[in-house]
Amino acid sequence: MPRDPNQLAKAVVDFATGQRDPDPPARVKKPAAVELGRIGGKIGGKARAAAMTPEERADSARNAAQARWGNRP
Repeated sequence: MPRDPNQLAKAVVDFATGQRDPDPPARVKKPAAVELGRIGGKIGGKARAAAMTPEERADSARNAAQARWGNRP
């Protein structure tokens, strides 16, 4: 919902006249699924790094640094 009083008033009128549908309800995540994803995420990076050769790790780090810092002025 807008914070501006005029935009809020227009939104209320639009809802009342059927010109705009209300916003869909927020998506709720299942706590068990969140926990499982978190566990896998904690393990995944270390396992991936252990399976890589030193050259592959260097390439991955280079790509990460480029993505992080490459487009800065």
